[in-house]
Amino acid sequence: MVHINSNFQKLPGSYLFSEVARRVSVYAGAHPNSNIIRLGIGDVTRPLPDAVTAAMHQAVDEMGTAEGFHGYGPEQGYDFLRTAIALHDYQERGITIDPSEIFVSDGAKSDCGNIGDIFGPENIVAVCDPVYSVYLDTNVMAGRAGDYDPRTGKWSRIIYMPCTAENDFTPAIPREKADLIYLCFPSNPTGAAATAEQLREWVDYANANGAVILYDSAYEAFITTPGIPHSIFEIEGARTCAIEFRSFSKTAGFTGTRCAYTVIPKELERDGASLNALWNRRQCTKFNGVPYVVQRGAEAVYTPEGRRQVEANLAYYRGNAQVIREGLLAAGLTVSGGVDSPYIWAKTPGGLGSWKFFDLLLDQARVVTTPGAGFGPSGEGYIRLTAFGERGATREAVQRIRSVL
Repeated sequence: MVHINSNFQKLPGSYLFSEVARRVSVYAGAHPNSNIIRLGIGDVTRPLPDAVTAAMHQAVDEMGTAEGFHGYGPEQGYDFLRTAIALHDYQERGITIDPSEIFVSDGAKSDCGNIGDIFGPENIVAVCDPVYSVYLDTNVMAGRAGDYDPRTGKWSRIIYMPCTAENDFTPAIPREKADLIYLCFPSNPTGAAATAEQLREWVDYANANGAVILYDSAYEAFITTPGIPHSIFEIEGARTCAIEFRSFSKTAGFTGTRCAYTVIPKELERDGASLNALWNRRQCTKFNGVPYVVQRGAEAVYTPEGRRQVEANLAYYRGNAQVIREGLLAAGLTVSGGVDSPYIWAKTPGGLGSWKFFDLLLDQARVVTTPGAGFGPSGEGYIRLTAFGERGATREAVQRIRSVL
């Protein structure tokens, strides 16, 4: 008789965004033509930059010729893209990253979940609370989480690092010893950005304890505050303790095109094994690579035209974030994020629960948000809004929320 992976059955309820989608679908079915505005799931709305689509068109034409046809590509990514990433995302910031330390993939979400394949189930995992669901759920699936306590909403073998208003939504070093440490800055969901001094503490801790930092910097392009690190590798010592995840989704609009990358320095070793080599082995076994056409589109992001067009889209979303942040502040809500991040983290009024406030805004304002409770116990009493909508719809959503409040 076949036995399933019983860890999947330990997951409570459904994936956060699936539940959000379910509730919205029920409401829309009962209220047709309700003109719902969605500021919940962080999907972009601006089209791909012209430089990207032009490069992809050219790549498609190449694929239609015998000379330009590409079949299976390298699982690690084509050299032309890995070299461009190393140059523009790292070397231009004074960070030494070799192209061979870069692995192109179909999404940071995939990599953040799949990276656990190269680590044993006995490792102790530390996550921020609130936390992006993928970090936690994939470790539950892998058997690292222990038992779930529905009273606290916590897993017995997971170290929860509270990120609250009292600590400016940035975690403190845990008293317990952690092996795998998930950090995301700028943060999803709170929008908080970490300083170099804060990241240096984590790097020192990881090197002293043989831990590995799994650093999600998918939103680094939204940083505008001078001095805020865009990469964990800006911190001395990070090459021996950190793995970094990045994505073209939010920066260049690749949510529907799928392209990202993970950086694993060759100095990073544990148990006498190179994590770069282990990840390479994993990718070669389980992954066939990102399509040639998509990688040519990603390469075009780094051309002068591509960079200008990407920055224009980023400026558009930053403007949306400002509209949401200022509008909610004017409505009397306590708000954080929205400065170096596309996410706005707002405290619910009058002590309302996250899901109750979500339902209220959906029912009375016809605006979709994301309940903070879905990101962990410390997210209760908050909602997350995203800046990835159209400008007019974003302004309308803020006005609707203000009218309800």
